[in-house]
Parts: sequence; structure tokens; C-alpha cells
Amino acid sequence: MVEMGIIESMARPGGNVTGLSKMSPDLESKRLELLKAVVPAASRVAVLWDPQNSAYVDDWQELRAAARTEGVTLHPVEAHVPADLDGAFNAMIRERADGALSLPDGMTYGVPSRVAKLAAESKMALVTPFLEITKAGGLMSYGPSTPDLLRRAAGYVNKILKGANPGDLPVGQPTKFESVINLKTAKTLGLDIPPSLLARADEVIE
Repeated sequence: MVEMGIIESMARPGGNVTGLSKMSPDLESKRLELLKAVVPAASRVAVLWDPQNSAYVDDWQELRAAARTEGVTLHPVEAHVPADLDGAFNAMIRERADGALSLPDGMTYGVPSRVAKLAAESKMALVTPFLEITKAGGLMSYGPSTPDLLRRAAGYVNKILKGANPGDLPVGQPTKFESVINLKTAKTLGLDIPPSLLARADEVIE
């Protein structure tokens, strides 16, 4: 659960700071739910994250709570910089993970092709927040819509240019989310995507 102090600071950022946030800890349970829908027998799930990034403490807590509900054991795998990714995916194999999730860290967002390639080589069903990783070959993504956030950001710019004080504008939270499924990757992994998931997906890559 997001701390109340963080919520209040986003509602009244003060100074010259405002904008839009992609932070959405509540989505971690949804991503785990999606992984379980595709790999129903999954009981060991690796979690790719950087524990030094304090912005995602809430995501980790949310995911732990969801894992208890789903009867899943989480295996955190650390990666601080791109050079750590090879070792991270090797650790997933050693842990015999049935699938993997990645937290919304900017490091993995910056190297989507590398993350997707390592997931493919590891034969790992990977669900991420970033559609860029799924388009590069990851299995599935679910997260805030970047085009929607960019459109809303333009609205903030317009208000400020018209004289609004940035500190009086609350930091906007994601309101639109996108689900992308890479059906080609699913077939390579020998996974069947439930028709209900395909029907709800915003994009299916074949």
C-alpha cells in the first residue's frame, strides 16, 4: 500500500514540481494473476528487481501479498545495471522458476531487447510492465499507457503556459492501462493463451 505521505505529496507537490507518475503498485497482483492464467501450475516465480531502488518498495509488498493469496513462492533476483541481467536470468534457471515478473524499473525499460532475448534463451515466461519488452519478444505486459500519459502531459504544459502554478497541480496517476501478448513467444514456450486473455488484450503479436 502506498504510504499516505507520498499520496499527500503527489496531491500537493509544492514548489515548481508536478507532472505524471507511472507508479502503480496495485498492478503487481494483476501481473501475477496474468502469469498464473498462462502457467496455471506455476508455484515458483522469479522477480527481477533492484532492491536499491526505494521507489518500488510498495510494489514488492503488494506482490508478496498477492503471492500468498495465489500460493506462490517468490524468488527475488537482483539486477542493478544491464550487466547484471545475464546472472539474473541464470539465477532464475537455478531456482527452477516456473515463470518470472519484472518490477517497473527504468533499467529494464532501457534495454527491452536484451531482457526479451535473455528470457527467450532461458525459456522463461516473463510478464512485465513494459510493452516494449513484449514487442521485443517477452511473453506479456500490463501497465500504464505511455501514449495516454504523454497526451495528459500536454495538458499540464498548456495549464502552466496559461499561468498555473506547477506546485498547485497534483501529480497525475495512471488511468489507462494496456495489455500486450506476444503469441509467437507463447507458442515458442509451448504455452496456450486462454481465449479470454486474448479477447481482452489491447494488442496481440503474432
